Amino acid sequence: MNEEFINALTEIEKEKGISKDIIFEALESALVSSYKKNYGTSQNVIVQMDRETGDIRLFAAKDIVEEVTDPQIEISIDRAKEIDPTYEVGDVYNKEIHPKNFGRIAAQTAKQVVMQRIKDAQREVVYDEYVEREREIITGIVQRVSNNNVYVDLGKTEAILPYSEQIKNERYEQGDRYKMLILEVKKSTKGPQIILTRSHPDLVKRLFELEIPEVTEGIVEIYSISREAGSRTKIAVFSKDEEVDPLGACVGYKGQRVNAIVEELNNEKIDIVIYEKDIAEFISNALSPSKVEKVFVNEKENSALAIVPDYQLSLAIGKEGQNVRLAAKLTGWKIDIKSSEQFNNYLEENNLTEEELENMWAADDTEVLESETEEDFSDELSSDYLEEVSGESNLSEEDAEESSNDNSEEIGNLDISESKSDNDYENGNEENTETQEDQIG
Repeated sequence: MNEEFINALTEIEKEKGISKDIIFEALESALVSSYKKNYGTSQNVIVQMDRETGDIRLFAAKDIVEEVTDPQIEISIDRAKEIDPTYEVGDVYNKEIHPKNFGRIAAQTAKQVVMQRIKDAQREVVYDEYVEREREIITGIVQRVSNNNVYVDLGKTEAILPYSEQIKNERYEQGDRYKMLILEVKKSTKGPQIILTRSHPDLVKRLFELEIPEVTEGIVEIYSISREAGSRTKIAVFSKDEEVDPLGACVGYKGQRVNAIVEELNNEKIDIVIYEKDIAEFISNALSPSKVEKVFVNEKENSALAIVPDYQLSLAIGKEGQNVRLAAKLTGWKIDIKSSEQFNNYLEENNLTEEELENMWAADDTEVLESETEEDFSDELSSDYLEEVSGESNLSEEDAEESSNDNSEEIGNLDISESKSDNDYENGNEENTETQEDQIG
């Protein structure tokens, strides 16, 4: 071992991020193994390496005893005192040894063990680095695609984007660069296994934190996210600062901020809505881009009934129920939707006022609701909804989807959600500010 060897270890430490101490420990362990293997001895061998010069010294460790039974590992107290009078029974005497041809014989074995230890240490370094970054965004380059799994180069190591975590209809070509979320880091026999995702809702959250300074600084907070990857995402936000409009902050000038996120997600539609402490208002916002006339809530059952204009029933429900499904996930409430005509017909047929129905709904009058509301409303909804989505009504499914797309595209014009009036946003909506302060408190 010489100065060149020490310099090489220093370079390995810089390039691989592996401490020299780990390599020295690996070398010492390897040399002990090589000695025992090549010299067939049962001696307790100790190897000491100078960290500055790389010089190696070998010692045979022997226990000091009254009577020797195994000369390979023991030495008598009388013999030990001849060497050093301070020795006592039970001490260990380290006798330096100089085996012939040890360097040449042991070199190959030592090299193999050292390389393995370096590889193991490097794997540990990679694991420790990435396990702390779970649920963080990382940029990777597509290396190859095999069995529908995408292998991504992260620079120091390779990660995998499983088929189940990919965005539907997104094509991954070699050399493509993507932002992904580190979903999980696991240890395996082949080293750390890093699982990435493009479909997890937290990816949207991290992209908002990356693109929107107010979110990064904690002025605007994300309350909840519901996502159907590749199609549409709903995200609820609120502001801790009454001077900051959370909607405008997330959208940006001419939609620049949110459009950057949309592009990163392969043009996935994003609905940004205002979170309200009042659950009726929150549900109304969550059903954006549809307008909502009235919301009845049953806090005991975490269920709500939303009344929408007749011409927006399909828009409120969404294609294959997507809009109401995402709204339900966003709020955590079960949401039923009725058109204004359905609602008025029901009230008339059952000789009820809106106030009476609201009291029944809030009081959770299960007998009435189950026997009348659920049966009658569901029958009425089934026929009317089938008419809506099949195109038998004035608004076809195609028109509804087009209307939905038009509303989503309004993000570029700061008109993301129709859940609150323009006057509310222009005047700062003092009532909303108080609600947000209550949330934070």
